[in-house]
Amino acid sequence: MAHFDEKSGIVPCQTPWGQWYQTMEEVFIEVTVPEGTKGKMVTVTFAPKQLSCTVRGEVVFKGELHEAVISDECTWTLVDNKLVQIVLTKSRRSAENCWRSLLKDQYTADPFTYDQMEKKLTLQRFQHENPGFDFSGAEITGNYSGGGPSFDP
Repeated sequence: MAHFDEKSGIVPCQTPWGQWYQTMEEVFIEVTVPEGTKGKMVTVTFAPKQLSCTVRGEVVFKGELHEAVISDECTWTLVDNKLVQIVLTKSRRSAENCWRSLLKDQYTADPFTYDQMEKKLTLQRFQHENPGFDFSGAEITGNYSGGGPSFDP
């Protein structure tokens, strides 16, 4: 069975340097870099609440993360010498933890994009709670902010 994100697609937040998007567990960052960039020209620094990315001596972004991450589990990869892919592992892995921005007050999702992110994380939560069903193409309406409705007895 295909992974939920592969089937449902991503909800990207566009930035001047590329884009970022998220799942319940992780935040993915894609930084477009000049073609021919080598790994030794890239520096990505992770800390539980801090992130920085420097390419060819120029700071792409640096600051306090929207939420804490598990820095030992974060990674970055240079793809085809033109794209830096960064994966951050969220400390709080739940649909309620939908990041509004990548860094504090920087790279904030517009209201429509954030709404779509919350919908996707709520559907991902439903998928985790009901593994026999496929929610990848489902539509959701109503109250899905904050991870959606609670069905606890």
